[in-house]
Amino acid sequence: MPETSASPSLRPPRHRLDRRFVLWRTLQAIFWAVGVLGALTAIYAYAEITRPWLGPVLLILAVVYAVNITVMPTWRYRVHRWEATDNAVYALSGWITREWRIVPISRIQSIDTEIGPLQRRLGLATISVTTASSEGKITIEGVATPVAEEAVDRLREITAATTGDAT
Repeated sequence: MPETSASPSLRPPRHRLDRRFVLWRTLQAIFWAVGVLGALTAIYAYAEITRPWLGPVLLILAVVYAVNITVMPTWRYRVHRWEATDNAVYALSGWITREWRIVPISRIQSIDTEIGPLQRRLGLATISVTTASSEGKITIEGVATPVAEEAVDRLREITAATTGDAT
């Protein structure tokens, strides 16, 4: 069925994230684990009164972070997809639940690129496509920086040429 600008279809987006996304998400999970478990371990070590209840909490969190570090990044990489066409921006994301989002080009209000320090080091970027609706934002993480820049430039050209007020 051909796609029209009035009704983009729900379909799997074509593009995968950059493979470095797995390393980026793994490092993020490790940093969070070290911070949270380190702080709670310090409390456990110095505040004896917390040990009866904090010990089990630490064990549970250690298991959760172990799964988050070893499984989540690869799983997300395998699920996440994105695509920007002349009619819409498509995104599929999630790792426990999957979320499909489609933003028609005529609804786009802003297109942004975000590159944090760790992303910059790994050559990755995040693309954010925002609409007038608070529910209409698409965030595509883990895109190679040159690919993100090209996609954002192309989307800006398409949205500038699209009539409508993005509401």
